[in-house]
Amino acid sequence: MNYQESIQWLFSQLPMYQRMGGAAYKADLNNTLLLAEYLDNPHYHFKSVHVAGTNGKGSTSHMLASIFQEAGYKTGLYTSPHLKDFRERIRINGQMISEDCVQSFVNEHRSFFETNQLSFFEMTVGMAFDHFRREQVDIAIVEVGMGGRLDSTNIITPEVSIITNIGLDHTRFLGDTLKEIAGEKAGIIKKDVPVVVGECHPETEQVFRNVASRHNSELTIVEPYEITPYTTDLKGNYQKHNLKTVIAAVKILLEKGWKLSESAIKNGLENVIRNTGLMGRWQTLRESPKVICDTAHNKEGLMYVLEQIEVQHYNNLHIVLGMVNDKDPENVLRLFPKDAQYYFCSPNIPRGLPVEILNQAATQFNLSGSSFKSVSEAYKSAINKADKADLIFVGGSTFVVAEVL
Repeated sequence: MNYQESIQWLFSQLPMYQRMGGAAYKADLNNTLLLAEYLDNPHYHFKSVHVAGTNGKGSTSHMLASIFQEAGYKTGLYTSPHLKDFRERIRINGQMISEDCVQSFVNEHRSFFETNQLSFFEMTVGMAFDHFRREQVDIAIVEVGMGGRLDSTNIITPEVSIITNIGLDHTRFLGDTLKEIAGEKAGIIKKDVPVVVGECHPETEQVFRNVASRHNSELTIVEPYEITPYTTDLKGNYQKHNLKTVIAAVKILLEKGWKLSESAIKNGLENVIRNTGLMGRWQTLRESPKVICDTAHNKEGLMYVLEQIEVQHYNNLHIVLGMVNDKDPENVLRLFPKDAQYYFCSPNIPRGLPVEILNQAATQFNLSGSSFKSVSEAYKSAINKADKADLIFVGGSTFVVAEVL
């Protein structure tokens, strides 16, 4: 198979959760462990940092990778989902894995994958870890896909574990209370490995304290009032929470002997986009009219984004909005402003929430607008209708953002 055929084959095998939802979810590590053994346990050959959380884990991972790159370390970065190109998931020093590497990995191991019915995510994690070993990275920053305890990435023993925050997302798989979800994410805490928790709720703090104590893991809870003197090129106001979490983790990594100079920390945080290729976080796509997109897709994430929209300067607000079908639209829609013009759409994936359902739910909250057959049609309409002094926001789903980038 050539590269395109290899990618299509990957997508068609027990399809990726991000596209299909529950049909692709596998709630155990058996296949991951089987694959790791088959690949001769590549994760034993590099150091790592493990990052979980409801929101912010991607930005946090990219910030840390950028700092390590500025410090001169050969740095792997594994994240999900991708926005435009599958290869975004696997990077070394900001460079995506090559098409040849993807193609050769799939072709070489296809028979094993098929025999054992591995999922898209299991195969992709195996590809990332194998690539990091082959390229002899000094450290890999590894983002959890979903949850933590049963996530395919959870076979590593990192230098430090990070849990950014806990929110009510993926409740179908992780539990429908903050305490239950915290328990799943606390599953990345390992014996004698320090853990940093970015934000706590009263009902989740004790979960983390209990698990950390059980594993003899030093627990750092980043206090909400703690100030960091650093800034970042990631412009969303919500990044201040991620920034504090990153600095707390860096302090631990310094104690463990990693050479992360003050200039590496400063330059790493101020050049995240250039160093790692991060996209879709409060990203300005154009001016006149100004277009901003953000991948926030749940109540906790969108709350910060919508607060930031409120303080922007514009005449009229246009919102291109789409969602996926395993979110509760009413829980999110109640946050959105009533004085905006809406362009409802559905992302082009099987998991996309039908635009008719989204529009109907929006009317309950007095959100008015039009429905469109595609994200691109909704976006074009917003561009055509907006004046130069207006603001257009595109969001509601990672996959809506991906279609306008």
